[in-house]
Amino acid sequence: MSKVYDWFEERLEIQAIADDITSKYVPPHVNIFYCLGGITLTCFLVQVATGFAMTFYYRPTVTEAFASVQYIMTEANFGWLIRSVHRWSASMMVLMMILHVFRVYLTGGFKKPRELTWVTGVVLAVLTASFGVTGYSLPWDQIGYWAVKIVTGVPEAIPVIGSSLVELLRGSSSVGQSTLTRFYSLHTFVLPLLTAVFMLMHFSMIRKQGISGPL
Repeated sequence: MSKVYDWFEERLEIQAIADDITSKYVPPHVNIFYCLGGITLTCFLVQVATGFAMTFYYRPTVTEAFASVQYIMTEANFGWLIRSVHRWSASMMVLMMILHVFRVYLTGGFKKPRELTWVTGVVLAVLTASFGVTGYSLPWDQIGYWAVKIVTGVPEAIPVIGSSLVELLRGSSSVGQSTLTRFYSLHTFVLPLLTAVFMLMHFSMIRKQGISGPL
């Protein structure tokens, strides 16, 4: 095993990477509230894992979506557990994100030179809310259907382009299969990809600039 490790070490400098990860200075004022961002990240990873597991059973059609969710809850092995963890970790992610934003704001973590860190954090907060909206629709029950209808109808109040925005969100003039397909694609591909990119930017800047100090 040592020869295998030495082979990779010579080419990748694994030890140098490990030292860089573990040698960052942690200020003495850091407390549990500074872990809220990390908890949010953990919730996101749980979301990815449990969401991926459910894609094996979920069917994104208006005729089968609800039945497939019922199958996950009652027939699939540990499906009830996976979906429950997905649902509760989603709520936890939103809560931790809100608390994290408040903590950063109250401790001045948005000030120079961390403006871009704050901006990427705000973008991540918007993406988190978008996860909630799109995920809420996927069971395609009465609550999900009417939630989508109301949310996608909001842009209609915008002059000139309102109707076009509504049709873009719904895929047609009314809520239906095209809407569910769009929301499923957003929830399982577009939003996770954007979140991963902005998280990478966010944490890279935190490592570069360090943890902000107390007020």
